[in-house]
Amino acid sequence: MTNVITGGSLTKEQIEFYNVEGYIVLPNLLTDEELMPAREAMNRKVSMIADELLQNGLIEHKLEHRPFRYRLAELFQHLSADDFLKYGRSWRDRIPGYFRLMSNPRILDAVESLIGGEVFSNPVYNVRPKIPRVAAGAVPWHQDKSYWPDANSNPVITVWIPLVDVNKLNGCLHIKPRTHKKRLLKWHQETETGTGYTSLKESQLGKTETVVLPMTAGSAVLFNDRCLHMSTPNLSDEVRWSVDLRYQPVDQDPMTAHGAGFLARSRKHPERVATLEDWLAERPEHREE
Repeated sequence: MTNVITGGSLTKEQIEFYNVEGYIVLPNLLTDEELMPAREAMNRKVSMIADELLQNGLIEHKLEHRPFRYRLAELFQHLSADDFLKYGRSWRDRIPGYFRLMSNPRILDAVESLIGGEVFSNPVYNVRPKIPRVAAGAVPWHQDKSYWPDANSNPVITVWIPLVDVNKLNGCLHIKPRTHKKRLLKWHQETETGTGYTSLKESQLGKTETVVLPMTAGSAVLFNDRCLHMSTPNLSDEVRWSVDLRYQPVDQDPMTAHGAGFLARSRKHPERVATLEDWLAERPEHREE
């Protein structure tokens, strides 16, 4: 029987694995029911896009009855990558379903095991619809910290969760274990996708063996923001939906230049934990009037 660390859900062995390897996979962390609010938020966004495409005469049907995993891909099936990238390579809308996901106790319990009970949800969260045939679907090798090089936040923990099963065909995550103790490497802005991802050269990747991470929907991988990772193109006929959420200790830089994060958990001051209304109003904490 393994011992569960008080104040979090990860076992001692899982915490040790994370500390050594820089990442940990948590299979089936969330149920379909727990993913439903985020899926509904994604569907809401897709419907907004469909309305605009129809209004602009780019499509003839909004495909409202198509399954979640196909609809967005089919809306852009006969359009260009530029048509899709007009909406961005990732989304950061303030739709309630995303807050409910970021506030999910199972996620926060896992994060608390690694950084303690004062947890701040970083403003850099992303909803990623990786559709077939779009160059931006392939994300080059990088460190997340390259997107906030001047922030003093460490650790920032990325929690990457697929909302559909992910594999080599539709573009799962690849990671370089034990690279999280590297300094921030000198990166360049890639020019192939039209979205300017930060990217590393082949010579910077070192000899660490790459781990490929096929995962079922609702599983999660937690990794340090210095850990090298990438994802491959989507070669399937469906959308590879995923989210990357980020958490850090409350005494670190809240990165306000990137938006408004929020206090997701506080063992010391639970009354300050942000509510949905606070998040929608971009208030980082709850304050009684």
